[in-house]
Amino acid sequence: MAKPSDCSRRAFLTGAAATAVIAGGRGAAGREGRDAGRGSVDSEKPTLATEIVRGHDAGVEELLERQVTDPESPWRGASPDEFGLYWPHSAAGVLDAFTAALLTPASKFYKSNVLAERMRLAAGFLGREQSEQGYVTLPTANVNSPPDTGFVVRNVATATLLARRHGERDLEKLTASFLRRAGKGLAVGGVHTPNHRWVVSAALAQIHELYPDPALVGRIDQWLAEGIDITKDGFYSERSTLGYGPTCNNALIAVASKLERPELLQPVRDNLDATIYLIHPGDEVVTEISRRQDADSRAGRGLSRYWFASRYLAAHDGNGRYAALADLGTGTPSLSDVMEYPELLQEGPARVPLPDTYERQFESVGLTRVRRGETSANVLLGNSRFFSVRRGEAVINAVRLATAFFGKGQFVPDTMEKTRDGYHLRQRAVEGPYYQPFEPPRRIGASVEAWYGAREERPKSEVSYLEQSAIVTELPSGFRLQLRSTGPTKMPVSVEINFREGGTLDGVRASSRAADTWLLAEGGGTYQLGNTRIRLGPGAHPHEYTQVRDTEPKLSGPSVYVTGYTPFVHTIEFHWS
Repeated sequence: MAKPSDCSRRAFLTGAAATAVIAGGRGAAGREGRDAGRGSVDSEKPTLATEIVRGHDAGVEELLERQVTDPESPWRGASPDEFGLYWPHSAAGVLDAFTAALLTPASKFYKSNVLAERMRLAAGFLGREQSEQGYVTLPTANVNSPPDTGFVVRNVATATLLARRHGERDLEKLTASFLRRAGKGLAVGGVHTPNHRWVVSAALAQIHELYPDPALVGRIDQWLAEGIDITKDGFYSERSTLGYGPTCNNALIAVASKLERPELLQPVRDNLDATIYLIHPGDEVVTEISRRQDADSRAGRGLSRYWFASRYLAAHDGNGRYAALADLGTGTPSLSDVMEYPELLQEGPARVPLPDTYERQFESVGLTRVRRGETSANVLLGNSRFFSVRRGEAVINAVRLATAFFGKGQFVPDTMEKTRDGYHLRQRAVEGPYYQPFEPPRRIGASVEAWYGAREERPKSEVSYLEQSAIVTELPSGFRLQLRSTGPTKMPVSVEINFREGGTLDGVRASSRAADTWLLAEGGGTYQLGNTRIRLGPGAHPHEYTQVRDTEPKLSGPSVYVTGYTPFVHTIEFHWS
């Protein structure tokens, strides 16, 4: 594997070996040249390299259609998003994609004058958008933004590096001014979120590789001195499995590679080792733990974002598990990535099967994973969706418990203990007081803010307490949930069982109070999606007050409810067939 710092050797690998693979599909990817000349773009059995080129060319065609070329438009060089907004990131994407295609013999756009001209438009847009400080603006949120500049630099610097390595000086000059100004800004600019530190550091490392400057490395060292924000069991602080986890991985690899800091690869390994245990049947990824916008989202192609890191470390470490993880990443990898890091095209070590039968606790994020082949379950602390499970295509997105109690009755467990009969989830007792006059009397302001600001200082009386808990027990063909809500009597309780849309429910009655809301019969019911049928019950619905006041709103999709009154003690079982 080439040392990233060995520019001449890397240039040779990129210019000769990697391009040869992309052109011919074999020979330079560790296969010792057998079947040379086969596996081209027109091969009946395309290699990874030829698939990358085909997918890339399709993307280039789409970008050509979308890019604004009107000389009178202030947006010329960029492309609109679905809302008609023009991000500098789109122009950076054009530079990245068009440079890679223009330099790749197997691409239909090889040495295309059209692409070269469109790249000039994109570079012009970035130059116009760049502030005096060297930054760009994210039109939906961040003005004069160092971190968004870091995201943009990733693509622009890669395009510039590839142009240099292939001797395309005119193309390299297109972005030199933008990158130098961006580097000066990023060497002093601030950030918003934890991952921004590593995104900015990666951008600085890329710029330093092109235009060496000790100030850029000094700024990286400032950020690194804070320590990498990763837990002992492999989660970055944002816990973003679809978004910023992979972003951190890719950024740290860039810094490790460009600056010869191999110790920065260890957090990436830790995160990949954790991710291996977050995979559902069908290769979706656990998202309930995220603290960012990907929380609770559907992760149909989530593993594609881990392709770069897992493929890179599979080659770097000879790790068969990482190679198997990379194989799960659907979609087309970036052509520019495999040109910059030709080791990504190596077949890599023999695959080691990823685990699909385990019970594993991640204490740092309050997650317990139970995987038994086609069955995959989560037990969560600090989350109202304390339990979720799927069997094949049939998915219970969440089970939630809520009690009418001073607007505080949403069950969010804060402790978990494993015993012989399962996982005991408990929530510390919730207090429901009333408030007395101040003793001695004192005046407060006339505003409602003043009232609430002083309320907790008042003497309390008529205090009630609510205690809620759940026990999750694995069964031979399913799970059992023992739910408890005790305290004041005759307070309404609601248990929500939310399913993935598209399935068929039986043994339930539609509620007259809300759409997509169902009440579970006492004898139980069934839910079927695909070839899997889940039996659930017993049910109960003495009332239809499913949306408890001041608790979290109903989840989207079909929700089946069990209702009751305190003291509430109810057991629900889920079985597959």
